[in-house]
Amino acid sequence: MNLTGRTVLVTGGTRGIGRALTRRLVALDAHVVAVGRDPDGLARLGAEYGDRVSAEALDLSDPEAVGDFADGLPGRHPALSVVINNAGVQNLSDFLTADPRDTRTVLRRELAVNLDAVITLSTGLLPHLRDRPSAAIVNISSGLAIVPKPSAPVYCAAKSAVRTFTRALRYQCEDSAPQIRVIDAILPLVDTDMTAGRGRGKISAAETARAVLEGVRRERTEIYVGKARFLPALMRISPSLGHRALRHG
Repeated sequence: MNLTGRTVLVTGGTRGIGRALTRRLVALDAHVVAVGRDPDGLARLGAEYGDRVSAEALDLSDPEAVGDFADGLPGRHPALSVVINNAGVQNLSDFLTADPRDTRTVLRRELAVNLDAVITLSTGLLPHLRDRPSAAIVNISSGLAIVPKPSAPVYCAAKSAVRTFTRALRYQCEDSAPQIRVIDAILPLVDTDMTAGRGRGKISAAETARAVLEGVRRERTEIYVGKARFLPALMRISPSLGHRALRHG
């Protein structure tokens, strides 16, 4: 799949992996519709890339706003042919010590960004993508969807749901719209603001973006990035070992 000259939606495009994806896509002469909540970050993208990037403000935790955005986007960007659902938030949660009344709003926002927005944008833009001769939906997932860690149960659950949704949507497209590639990108621990102060052996956002886009170019249905490449084999050989690694990691 050639990304040169395409119009690509990147959620979470102002920072971390999204910013790195935007940079690489612009270098490929693609036009990027970068979505984010930070007005300053969106302004910096516009200043840096000019008309190569269309920066659009959107709160992905607001389901109504996400639905309206999906409905209106094809009219503003009729050449759109690739959607990368990259944005994500992760909250560390200890349900045995936290007051559930204090955490509900935060956890619902986490689900809205990590799962609801992915489903709404994927399905909402599907009628437009179906009319394109070649298109792709790339949903950024995580190794934590396969092997969860105890400190972020809602994030892990949402990413697991994204993987299942992506696979089922891929089946539908293979049957009825084979020109639409539906791709799951499974990431390891990436060095971003979200993971600051957590874990070791992180991969850079730039290397992550390179690997994801290379997987798209090669038309992979699943893109395992960095150390996540070892997960399928590990879980085949010894699921208990895989779970134990994150259980005590």
